[in-house]
Amino acid sequence: MSLPSAVRLAVPCSRRIVSRNSCQFLGSSQSSCMPKSPITSCIRLYASRSKAKSTADLVPGSKQAITSEAARFEYAKSEAKMSTAVEWYRKEVAGLETRASGRVTPALLSPVRIELPGKGKDLVKLEEVATVGVRDGSTLIITVFEEHNLKAVEQALYAAKLPNIVPQRQDSRTVKIPIPRSLTSSSCDMDIHHFSLRPTVEARNALAATAQRMAEDTRVQLRKIQQASVKKGDYKKHSVELEEFQKLADRNIVEVDKILAQMKKSTGAR
Repeated sequence: MSLPSAVRLAVPCSRRIVSRNSCQFLGSSQSSCMPKSPITSCIRLYASRSKAKSTADLVPGSKQAITSEAARFEYAKSEAKMSTAVEWYRKEVAGLETRASGRVTPALLSPVRIELPGKGKDLVKLEEVATVGVRDGSTLIITVFEEHNLKAVEQALYAAKLPNIVPQRQDSRTVKIPIPRSLTSSSCDMDIHHFSLRPTVEARNALAATAQRMAEDTRVQLRKIQQASVKKGDYKKHSVELEEFQKLADRNIVEVDKILAQMKKSTGAR
């Protein structure tokens, strides 16, 4: 075999087995003729920062808000009914507490809720707009912080329909309410008609027992309101709506328990 023939046969093989170092040795002109083999590698793709989702905005199921429009409407109705039931109980207990304590206290006006001009239908407590004091042990003195709220306070006192509460305006910021020395027990279902300023232990315990029965009646009413709303909505088991209605009833029942406990504590009843 001649040398040119041997060279022609060796060239294809050398192109396959020649190394990079050999290409550099042969020079750039020859190495440029070398075929480039495809390079494959395993590239791991990561989510871009812009597409990554944070868990900080995720809300647990127990804290999710009611999204259904019908459910929100029913929730607002139930909330208003429960609030009315609790405020009724608060007003009744305030009257019982005054008779059981044997003295006139600002707690007698605790059920009063005021609708301030420009605030819509959001009601506020009396102590948020005025101070309530006692003069001579038998007269309540209300002093509003701002004069323009006096009319709203007077209207709220009448709207509360508390027994023996007759406001009398003294000046542009003051209202006085004389309390009779003997109060009639109009809300008791027992044969208790009058209490002196120093009621006996038996009388205080009887009033506390009445407050206890009224508290249980209020709790039953709150549960009925909850059950009626849940039945009307026909919500699924373990749904957010069921949990929210349960929380609403529980909050109001706790408020009833607080009112009763405060009454027993202030009067020393058992």
